[in-house]
Amino acid sequence: MKFLDQAKVYVRSGDGGAGCVSFRREKFIEFGGPNGGDGGRGGDVWIECVDGLNTLIDYRYQQHFKAKKGEHGMGANRTGAKGADVVLKVPAGTQILDEDEETVLADLTEVGQRIKLLEGGNGGFGNAYFKTSTNQAPRRANPGLEGQERWIWLRLKLIADAGLVGLPNAGKSTFLAATTAAKPKIADYPFTTLHPGLGVVRVDGREFVLADIPGLIEGAHEGVGIGDRFLAHIERCRALLHLVDGTSEHAGKAYKTVRAELLAYGAGLEDKPEIVALSKIDALSPELLKQQKERLQRAAKKKPLLLSAQSGAGVEAALRALLSTVETARAEEEAAARPKAEWRP
Repeated sequence: MKFLDQAKVYVRSGDGGAGCVSFRREKFIEFGGPNGGDGGRGGDVWIECVDGLNTLIDYRYQQHFKAKKGEHGMGANRTGAKGADVVLKVPAGTQILDEDEETVLADLTEVGQRIKLLEGGNGGFGNAYFKTSTNQAPRRANPGLEGQERWIWLRLKLIADAGLVGLPNAGKSTFLAATTAAKPKIADYPFTTLHPGLGVVRVDGREFVLADIPGLIEGAHEGVGIGDRFLAHIERCRALLHLVDGTSEHAGKAYKTVRAELLAYGAGLEDKPEIVALSKIDALSPELLKQQKERLQRAAKKKPLLLSAQSGAGVEAALRALLSTVETARAEEEAAARPKAEWRP
């Protein structure tokens, strides 16, 4: 299945049904009076967060969604039926944006969340509604109100506890494959990963979700390479694991390149807790390993972890460090969300 994380969709709620002009026609009832029913309401447009979806692929082949119109009113004071609603089902982590791609209308992060995006038009009144003591045979009825319409953007941001960042060929996909049941494409050329991947990491009897995104290169925020559009998938992460290729020309410069792109992107990525690791250490001589470690430590201003996803060296320590950072951030979020007790003297 192709990974699709963005889609433009047209939605329209249903028009209300028209009211009816009708009079009683029973035999022997001389002045039957009006009995025209009201029109039914138009259908609404709902967006619902459901389980079992992980992309927006459904909206690649259908972009127009229209709710049904309300039925017209009928004689004998019969009200028209309400139009059927239309429900757009999206995966957890989907944002609904206005047509300008900036205004956030809703952010659905939990399965079961459901919002009414557009309301259907009201049905028109039938002539029975207009009957008064001075106007006992009204011959007017209202048409139904029109529904609402708009273009919206659906944008998926994966929900993960930790994210992998780094230059292309830094070993991110290999690390994901070694620590989870995910099976990303792995090859010895840049930009092997073209779409984000998710995996569940199990360490010390606990679990967290790890996300891998395509590699960044210098100028990614300007669209160079694959660009930075996939960085949205780590905006919700509580921690980042920054992998730096030990076989690169200069580990410090490689680290600074990615940090510059995170800073240019914004959205708080540069402030997230970061664990720095030098990868592919099994391919380095002791002298080169020491040199690259010192370069990376000077650039990151912290001691980097040393690991090799291929041989497994240092992987367990990196996962424990990630888990500790994720759980600390999770505890801080829960404490901030907990209502504070009022202090009374």
